[in-house]
Amino acid sequence: MKKITVRAKTAKKLRGGYPLLVAEDLLTELSEDDFARFFDEKGQTLGTGYLSKQNKGVGWLLDSSSVKIDHHFYVEKFVNARVLRANFYQDELTTAFRLFNGEGDGLGGLTIDFYNGFAVFSWYNQFIYSQKKAIVKAFQAVFPDIKGAYEKLRFSDAALESQHIFGEEAAEPLLVMENGVTYATYLNEGLMTGIFLDQKNVRGALANGLAVGKSVLNMFSYTGAFSVAVAVGGAKQTTSVDLAKRSLEKTRQQFEVNGLDLAQQKIYVMDVFSYFNYAKKKKLTYDLIVLDPPSFARNGKKTFTVAKNYGELVEDAVDRLENNGILICSTNAANVSAQKFHQIVLAALTKSDVAFELLKTEHLPDDFCVSRAFPEGDYLKVLFIQIKK
Repeated sequence: MKKITVRAKTAKKLRGGYPLLVAEDLLTELSEDDFARFFDEKGQTLGTGYLSKQNKGVGWLLDSSSVKIDHHFYVEKFVNARVLRANFYQDELTTAFRLFNGEGDGLGGLTIDFYNGFAVFSWYNQFIYSQKKAIVKAFQAVFPDIKGAYEKLRFSDAALESQHIFGEEAAEPLLVMENGVTYATYLNEGLMTGIFLDQKNVRGALANGLAVGKSVLNMFSYTGAFSVAVAVGGAKQTTSVDLAKRSLEKTRQQFEVNGLDLAQQKIYVMDVFSYFNYAKKKKLTYDLIVLDPPSFARNGKKTFTVAKNYGELVEDAVDRLENNGILICSTNAANVSAQKFHQIVLAALTKSDVAFELLKTEHLPDDFCVSRAFPEGDYLKVLFIQIKK
């Protein structure tokens, strides 16, 4: 096991439970990926973890002692994770949720999601993936009821994106429930499954009546999950907009598996900003608008980032919102803090010269466990805002 010395400032963070390491933290030169024991500049032990580059940094602290990272270590992490999610197993209206949330459950670099009896592993760096055999064996010991599993390789040099790894193969589509709403998912279709489980609470609010009798515009709609939730919750009409061609078929399917009338649902495959221009020309307005863009997107020569362009979205949305309409602003951009996101939205609303009231905020649901020492892990930021013109 490697011995890695870190800077004094980093040592203080690690002692406080902060799990992530970046290149600037290390005084020992990086070489190949491996398990590591971390020390401060005085040679005092800080704990055990591993080094491997991923989008968040170069490694993770896993334990504050010199514990061996083996089968027993993984079993303990999975047992604790299962206990924490006992209530989700008992919820008959929800059959899809996060089983294991990386550093929030004590093992940075790995997440595992539950889809109606099946598990989906997501590996975020090469080294944690190299430990797959031991990790999956420990997982099966703690979750013997899992019918079968798939994996997503989310690191840049991965040879493939998705594959089946053990047990039964899931139906295509695999129907899951969330807050009583049915969603069609595909567990072996690239990196995505058809639904983002971190938005459970937002879809729950929509399905539980927030949009009763309202016309709803869902921008960056992907497979139309928000649209389906509001339709089940009593919306009078939905409009879903996404640039990806697959969104048309996938969104129709989501409505169909819930027995909803497609005649009341409009689906457009086009650029979101182009749709706002179209809606303005046609004098189309809405009672509720959902803005949930990817953190980064490119359309031709035009790029979109939350930090630079989200304000434009808010301004365009306010222009198409009815008086006393509701705007749901959402982002999963980890590089934009909750405070910064509030500032971006507030500045756009101020520029639009409207009165507004923040009705509520949402973050990650309880199954997405977040470490208190690592608040950056709570990446989801959602604002429900009523606009008064």
